[in-house]
Amino acid sequence: MALPGVSRLSMMPPGSRVVVVDIAAGPGLRSRLMQMGLVPGTLVEVVRNGPGPVLVRVRGVVVALGRGVADKIVVRPA
Repeated sequence: MALPGVSRLSMMPPGSRVVVVDIAAGPGLRSRLMQMGLVPGTLVEVVRNGPGPVLVRVRGVVVALGRGVADKIVVRPA
């Protein structure tokens, strides 16, 4: 990442609480993620990040994201 203090959601360990900074994706994926509540400024907790999908808690709901999708979400520590 070019900006200090930011990383990709796919790199965060379980238990991390992060804030969405940006979604580095095309308009279709960006829109879908925003409909799921992943908008810049939203607090996200990483529930599981191992083999398989990344599980995150967004606004009280656990969401499974594919690793490629999670890699497009730019976050910073909360």
